[in-house]
Amino acid sequence: MCSNSIIPPMSRLLWRLRARLGYWLARRLFHWPWVMRQPRAWQWMQGQYGRMANLGDTSAQSFYGHILLFRGQGLGAREEGLRLLRLAAAGGDGKAAYQLGVQALQGNTRQAPDGQEAVRYWTQALAAGHPLAASRLSQLYRDGAPGVAADSTLAERYAVQADDVSRSGR
Repeated sequence: MCSNSIIPPMSRLLWRLRARLGYWLARRLFHWPWVMRQPRAWQWMQGQYGRMANLGDTSAQSFYGHILLFRGQGLGAREEGLRLLRLAAAGGDGKAAYQLGVQALQGNTRQAPDGQEAVRYWTQALAAGHPLAASRLSQLYRDGAPGVAADSTLAERYAVQADDVSRSGR
């Protein structure tokens, strides 16, 4: 592929516009079940999601990361999904940070469950306003986890935050 210095500025602008329009259309088509069952349409839609994620759009990274994590075929798709979720979480996306916390606590065949990593991601998700992060942190500190000792004081603090979030309807 060409580097950005070779592409004229107007072409770069048109390419980004095309990527945004394609992504917008693909997101709308995602809600139509009959389109999702068409292999060629699904392949095109994934290309649009991937293009937008590669442009650094945090919401696209989160969306496509979740798709690859849960619908992707094979370990490579799962790893790419986790990579995109890490990028989205670094960009401030609370849903991505929450999901990374869940994945860290579950572990997998290549990595043991890591409670400290889950705490880090769920704290980040809580700061971003994710509604379930406080309750998961409360549960984690109440029960303990690999690398995290049970702490009733922290569990109660996060339980109060979870109650506040559930009452406010966030």
